Amino acid sequence: MPPSADPSVSVTLAEIARIAGVGRAAVSNWRRRHESFPAPVGGTDTSPQFALSQVEQWLRRQGKLREVGSRERLWPEFEALGDRDAMGVAIAATGARLGAADPRIEAGLSDTQRSLVDRAVELARKHGAYDVFDFLLGRWLDTHVRQIGVTPPPLADLMAELAEAARDGEHGGAHTVLDPACGTGGLLLAAARRWGDPVGARAPDSPLRLLGQDADPVQAALAAVRLLLAGQASGRDAPGEPAWESDVRSGATLRADPHADVRADVVLCNPPFNERDWGYEELATDPRWTYGLPPRTESELAWVQHALARLAPGGTAVLLLPPAVASRKAGRRIRAALLRVGVLRAVVALPPGCAPPHSIALHLWVLRAPDAGRPDPSWEVLLVDAADTQPETAGQAQRAGRAGIDWPLLRRSVLSAVQAGDDGEDRPCAYASVPVIDLLDDEVDLTPARHVPGAASEGLSLRRSWTRFGTLLHELRDLTMTLSKLELSAEEQGGQGTVTVGDLVRAGTLTLRSGQQPADGSVRTGDAPADALPVLTVSDVLSTGGPAGWLPAREASTGEAAGTLTVTAPDEVVIVGAYRAFDAWVDTDAPTVLGPQLFALRVDPALLDPWFLAGCLRAPANARRAGTHASTSSRIDVRRLQVLRLPLEEQRLYGEAFRRLSAFERSLREAGTVGRELVNGLTDGLSAGRLPGMM
Repeated sequence: MPPSADPSVSVTLAEIARIAGVGRAAVSNWRRRHESFPAPVGGTDTSPQFALSQVEQWLRRQGKLREVGSRERLWPEFEALGDRDAMGVAIAATGARLGAADPRIEAGLSDTQRSLVDRAVELARKHGAYDVFDFLLGRWLDTHVRQIGVTPPPLADLMAELAEAARDGEHGGAHTVLDPACGTGGLLLAAARRWGDPVGARAPDSPLRLLGQDADPVQAALAAVRLLLAGQASGRDAPGEPAWESDVRSGATLRADPHADVRADVVLCNPPFNERDWGYEELATDPRWTYGLPPRTESELAWVQHALARLAPGGTAVLLLPPAVASRKAGRRIRAALLRVGVLRAVVALPPGCAPPHSIALHLWVLRAPDAGRPDPSWEVLLVDAADTQPETAGQAQRAGRAGIDWPLLRRSVLSAVQAGDDGEDRPCAYASVPVIDLLDDEVDLTPARHVPGAASEGLSLRRSWTRFGTLLHELRDLTMTLSKLELSAEEQGGQGTVTVGDLVRAGTLTLRSGQQPADGSVRTGDAPADALPVLTVSDVLSTGGPAGWLPAREASTGEAAGTLTVTAPDEVVIVGAYRAFDAWVDTDAPTVLGPQLFALRVDPALLDPWFLAGCLRAPANARRAGTHASTSSRIDVRRLQVLRLPLEEQRLYGEAFRRLSAFERSLREAGTVGRELVNGLTDGLSAGRLPGMM
């Protein structure tokens, strides 16, 4: 593919690394070793940006441009379109042309968009249509992760498996699958993976039908093309012939459903949450509300009844819902009606972090089309509490920058509960089949934790906590042996004296920068792309000790260049300037975006050791001297903080001691947290009479 002709397209160091197929450290080495490496055209010292055209030319001259970077070289130009929808339409048009889909998708494209589509199609002819389209779609979703909710593939697969398990032995697989809020088609693609094999699953003249709709026309177009290309790539009888049929429409499903006459074997859906304008007034007499008119605040129960209305006899539906749907007072009459008729078969509580919003433990509702006869009065509902099957909490996972979900463990746990099988293996998932009559009380609360004994999950959690506690004790023992050898003299040695941060700044030994408030609504939460920058605030320090939000790398770089954001560099010292949360540490995880009342100190390594500086600054006596007054509401005058006057070699000895002391503090704090979890868990278990031999 020829190099980019648009000199305005820029890339970061991380993007250059992906283009060249190397690590970011290698790109940093190239910058230092090669004077011919392109100069930055924007960004900041910590996150510079380079002209893509210049980078391509330099990589080609150096023989460092690999085939792996072909798609990466194209993506920055899609991103340069700026607008989310403009990027999405261009990607959909690329897929449409590759799959011979509706050419009207290209209507209204700008010349820049058409040029990008042409180049993407040319690249796809070399590397595979679906692979290139899937790459562009993935990068688009990563870039707009806050605005677009996506069902992670492992969760989508689990939902399809649950639907199959709930079909009570129905043969022939699923012939028609519907997702009435399909987004970019993730759940329909999971259905294709489960039931799309034309060999043996159904008659050759009866391919799987995948039907979808979404209110966002760009996402609907992307889903349609995605399913078409995936079907062509999976064709068995003839290359290029789709392994399934797909029909995805655009529009508001609850108000205008183009699939109203469809009766699907399976409905999979991750509907929008907490909608207020879902059509309450105009749909008051809609025949879908068999179990009661959903209140205005219960849009999720409207989606539940819509799914049931589109099921064929014996069909099943699996919906991903917020946990409040199981207990909100406004929806109790509809929940009771679902129970009485016998259509609600199971409620599964998932761990936090399974899908957006990641801080909430979402629920899966498994439903089945109502039987023609009267339901069995002894019918039971399966309630599964899988919220505690994971090795770490959502907060720990978020601070560590990972999803924290053990998907194979979660899948085994949930499916073993649904299938009520016992193969002798440890099943760390608590569940119970609860008679409907026991659920039909004044609250009709279907939250699994309210009805399920937690012995299984508690036992696994205790074992993991003991393992982690043992590891922490081992770390503390090693650090104790080292730190206990430090013998402090009764008096200061050599009369070193001190110097203030303000003096060091005036001397040019330090650079002091204040944190700033990001623009309203710009900070994201949840899963972050690989090059996102964490945002740290005083509230984060007080609550979790680590960043809870993040910014895209480009936004952070632009803000730093404009002087509206403060971004740390590696080995800078961060100071919390609020007395109630006063602390100082070396930012080994830089770059980090700092909020108000946080400060960054950049040292001259030839004059100051950063660990020595951080250790001196965080002394409690320093905070008392530099505070405006000793109260929780006071602020620290960072320039008045004092540092010992020591030669660099001695600073490094002190710095190493401070580093180990910091590690000791972290391990000690975590050991206390894990210890409290153990005490609470054991107390709950013993008070419930679970001591073996004593029951």
